[in-house]
Order: sequence, then C-alpha cells, then structure tokens
Amino acid sequence: MMRAARVLAAASLLAFPAGAQTPAQTATQSAEQAAADLRAAIETLDKADGARNRIAALTQTIRAYELGLGALREGLRSSALKEGEIRARFDARRDTIGQLLAAMAAMEAAPGPLVLLHPDGPEAAARSGMILASVQPALEAEAARLRGDLQEIARMRALQDSALAALQEGLAAAQASRTALSQAVQDRTDLPQRFLEDPEELRALVENAETLEGFARGVARLQSDVGPPMEDFEGAKGTLPLPVVGTLLRRAGEADAAGIVRPGVLIATRPAALVTTPWLATIRYRGPLLDYKNVMILEPASGYLLVLAGLATVYGETGDVLDAGAPVGLMGGEEAALSEGAGAERTETLYIEVRQDAEPIDPAPWFEQLREE
Repeated sequence: MMRAARVLAAASLLAFPAGAQTPAQTATQSAEQAAADLRAAIETLDKADGARNRIAALTQTIRAYELGLGALREGLRSSALKEGEIRARFDARRDTIGQLLAAMAAMEAAPGPLVLLHPDGPEAAARSGMILASVQPALEAEAARLRGDLQEIARMRALQDSALAALQEGLAAAQASRTALSQAVQDRTDLPQRFLEDPEELRALVENAETLEGFARGVARLQSDVGPPMEDFEGAKGTLPLPVVGTLLRRAGEADAAGIVRPGVLIATRPAALVTTPWLATIRYRGPLLDYKNVMILEPASGYLLVLAGLATVYGETGDVLDAGAPVGLMGGEEAALSEGAGAERTETLYIEVRQDAEPIDPAPWFEQLREE
C-alpha cells in the first residue's frame, strides 16, 4: 500500500494534460513560420516587373524582411529560453522521475498473484489496485510530455542551425534590395505632382529655422495648389500602420533624459530600417534640418501634416504624390553581422508628429500599433 501511495504521489506531481501544446512547441512553430516568411519575402524580388512595380516589390520585400527578421530573432530567443526551461524542469524532477520509474519497474517485475496480496487483507488490496489504476493515465501523459520535450529540443537545435543560413541570405538580399530601391526611386519619372512650392520661400524657411516646431508651422502656412481631393484621412484614424518597423520608445508629452518634452512619439528602429508613408500623401519638404538628420514632411490631407525626423536617406522631391506604403527613406546605421543577438538592438530612432492646422496633436490615436485601449 505504501509503494502504491508513493507512486500516486509522484504521478500527481508529473501530471500534464495529454495532447496539450507546450509553450516550447508554440515558440518553435513561431520561429519556423518566421523563417518561412523570410524566405518567401526574398523570393518576391524575382516577381518585380516594371519601374513602378519594382519599387513596390522592393518596398514589400524589405518590409517583409524586417518583419520576418524581428519575428525570427524573437522566436529564436524564445526557443532558447524554453529549451532552458525544459532542461531545468527535467533536472529539478530527475529524482522524482527516477523514483516513479523504479516503482513501476518493480510492480511490472512482481508476479501477478503477489501484486494482489496485501498485508491488510482483500479490502486494502482492492484499494491498492484502484490507486495503481488511477496512476496509469498520469504516467502515460507524463511519458508523452517528456517525449514531446525531447523532440522539441531536437527541433530547436535544427532550427537554430538552419536559421543562421536564412538570416545570412536575408541580410544579403535586404542590402541588395535597399541599393536597388534607392536607384529605382532616382530613376522614377512617372509620379504625379500635386503642387510646386516656391523654392525661395521654402529655402528661406530652412535657412531661418531654429526649431522643428517653427519649421513645421512655416511649412503649414505655405500656399499650395490643393489639386484633386485626397482620400478620407480623418476616417483612417486608429488604423494607420507605423511608418517603420520598431517599438515605441517615448510617447507624446513624455520627457526625455534631458527633461525635454516633445509633442510627437519616438520609435526605436534597427539600423537601415525602411520608412514608408502610412497614407496617400504629398511631400511638402524633404531634406536635412537642424540636428534632426533628414526630415520628411508629408501632407496626407488638407490641413494635416505628418512629420518624420531622424532619417539618414530620404526619397522623392517636394510636390511628389505618394501612394500609401511608398518608401520615403531609410534609417541610418549598418545592420550588424548575424550572430546570436547581433544586430538585434534598435539603435536608431524615428520621431513622428501629426499636425492639424499647424498645431501638434497626439500621434498615438492615429496609429494602430500605438493606440492605448
């Protein structure tokens, strides 16, 4: 009876729902899917046809690569953590598992009639049999989980071996795509122009600018030919994608390390990240400004301005009308060599403002990724 009780106690510690998917399996599947998406993004380059279509295809490829790269690295990190958890859990319960296996081996080795004998009589023997019968499902579930954990570790190791090749291939393709995109944008001649600003007036604004705030207000005051009606920008509030793949570093109104408060949001990005326009827009200004590196000011609708600051490279000319998702530039820096954790840090920052009638408004409610529920 005591042996059966010990077996039941051990089995209760090891119980795991049969057929359930472990967090490790979920992490590995996510990483494998990210690797597949990354390879699929690389293959889209071969389908680009024509100058404008090629720009769209290159943009799509670079953005898919950046998303896939982030997901794959995150998946690899998560898989490595789960592998460590599996091994730690196994080590922590090694003694319990050993005791359980020894007890079961002893019961299997004992002759059938002896198992039925019990020093306390038939009733105790019956209770012992019921306890042993209840242990079996828990043992089977634990054995299945242990097999699954071992298989998952093997999958993780295989994924880690193949992921480096995918990342190296993706890095080379992304670098080539960025170069090709820059050339394709330079060669583009078929973009419509919504207006042509007076270069003298705009140049004077740049030369006399003391702050981004003052410059943005000056651009908003410049007269322009409104041209054809723009799409319903106000109706898109809350659904816009971020112009760049990254994470929120600072919200509007939050002070930075120097105590400076700005009306825009700051997004941390990886080096050389692609920046796109989240909405159909006209370029009102593009170029260097103060200490913001390059600034891109877009007009998605009459009375609205979208300010992007901190780019290393900007595309297009003042007056160009861009489709939603069109490339407007690249962040600075170089993507690091691909080893575990290398290049994963978001070392660049993109500053984003939204202005209505020249006044800054909180950008967060406009972008789906930044909305606070």
